Amino acid sequence: MIGRLNHVALVVNDLALACHSWRTMLGATISETQKLPEHGVTVAFIDLPNTRIELLEPLGDGSPVSRFLERHTGGGMHHICLEVEDIAVARDELLDRGARLLGDGEPRIGAHGNPVLFMHPGDFHGTLIELEETGSSDSDERD
Repeated sequence: MIGRLNHVALVVNDLALACHSWRTMLGATISETQKLPEHGVTVAFIDLPNTRIELLEPLGDGSPVSRFLERHTGGGMHHICLEVEDIAVARDELLDRGARLLGDGEPRIGAHGNPVLFMHPGDFHGTLIELEETGSSDSDERD
C-alpha cells in the first residue's frame, strides 16, 4: 500500500531563521516559502538526494502546529509523509483495518498540489503519518 518516504516534517519557531541555518551550516538547497492557510502553516522544503525535509511554521494563532510548539518549545519532528498511488483506496483499506483519520477523512490538497490525509498518531505508536497521493508509489522524480 505505501510507497516511498516523501518527506519528514519539522516544526520550527522561525522559518526564516531555520532556512538560514540549514542553508549556511549544511549547504542545503531550500525552496521558496509557501503559505498554506487551509493547513495553518507556512512551509519550505529542503531537497535531499533521496527525500525532502519540510520546515513548518505556524500561520496564525489557530494553527495546529502552534499547539505542537506549546508542548515542544524548541520545535522538532512533527510527522512523516509516505507516498500512496491512490489516496482514496489507501484511506478505505486503512479504515477497514481499524486505523483512524484526523479531520473529516476527506483528502485536502497539500503543499505539492496533491491530495493528503493524516492518520492518528495513536495508531502508529506516537508518530503522525501523512499520506500523499503521488500517482505512483515508486515515483522517480527525486532520483
